[in-house]
Amino acid sequence: MALSCGGVCRGASLILLFGKRPVGVKASLCTSRLAPTKHSSLWFVRHYSPSQARHGIGRSVVSSLKWANERYERFLQRRFPRFYVLYQTFMKGFRLLFQDGKEVGRITARMLSERIEHQNLPYRDMEKIRQVRRDLIKAIPLVILSVPPFANYVVFILMYLYPRQLLIRHFWTPQQLVEFQRVYHTQRAQHHWAIVKGMENTSTLVQDSRLKSRLSELCSKVKSGVHPVVSDVHAVRTLFSGPPLGINRMYADQKRHLCSLLFLTPRLPGFWIGRRLNNHALELMQLDRAIVRLGLHQLNDTELREACYVRGLNPGCLSPGQCREWLTQWLQFSTHLKESETSLYLHCMVLLTVNFPKHPRH
Repeated sequence: MALSCGGVCRGASLILLFGKRPVGVKASLCTSRLAPTKHSSLWFVRHYSPSQARHGIGRSVVSSLKWANERYERFLQRRFPRFYVLYQTFMKGFRLLFQDGKEVGRITARMLSERIEHQNLPYRDMEKIRQVRRDLIKAIPLVILSVPPFANYVVFILMYLYPRQLLIRHFWTPQQLVEFQRVYHTQRAQHHWAIVKGMENTSTLVQDSRLKSRLSELCSKVKSGVHPVVSDVHAVRTLFSGPPLGINRMYADQKRHLCSLLFLTPRLPGFWIGRRLNNHALELMQLDRAIVRLGLHQLNDTELREACYVRGLNPGCLSPGQCREWLTQWLQFSTHLKESETSLYLHCMVLLTVNFPKHPRH
């Protein structure tokens, strides 16, 4: 018995729309048995809905796109392996960026609903907000450049040629992350001795002979390669909350050198630089207190290295044990500081890092 064209098309259409096979429609198109047209029509009337149709079509489209994307990735991996690595890095970067955006949205919603202040957030939530904000600030100029027609092709080439300058960490390979952190640390390390020299020159303006002597000894100790202890720094802390080394009292050149420690631009007016330095230092001080609340032992090796790097230390040549040792000392120093002593916090990103450890592991 021959199949009618209408019956076959109707059965195939129902399967496409709903992902189901209606009663009486067989899997093989060669069978001679079909349910009566009346029963098929009744089933269609009872079960058809526009939402189910859209769902079936949407699922088919997604399946087709996924299949095409898998074939495209296999083609790239086989024919252009180097470009495939770049492609995978970009795709992974977009996924991570999207996840970070969702996470920050969740944190912000919880802050609003539970009326939690920023300084009372858990450490990982505070660090996530800080890092995403910095990433967005870096990414916004690139997004603006991509707005004109066909400019996105030029931007893509620039991103390929200058990944460190234009891309955020989500789009770096693990090797690039290590390399770029080393480059950035080398750049800020070029200002270390200028900062120590500025402190040494400022010591001549100190009226108190005891404080003047202790500041000179601290600078001499650092210049000679000795790693100071926390008590050496606390002995001169009063000089950093007022004249001559307070955040709003020091020379503009000293502020500009401190900008390099936080990767901030120094090409701004002195008063504006002072405000930015103060805000960033306060944020790091709040993060330090959040680490203490969490417990230093709760940080994994990646978080430990990132915490050391943000506070001025280069973790590239240090073991996890050395990073933990240094961060323990840092927290002993920073958790006793007042908000008016942000200048001391910033200067110690040089004083407590430049000679640690005495004999680094290679």
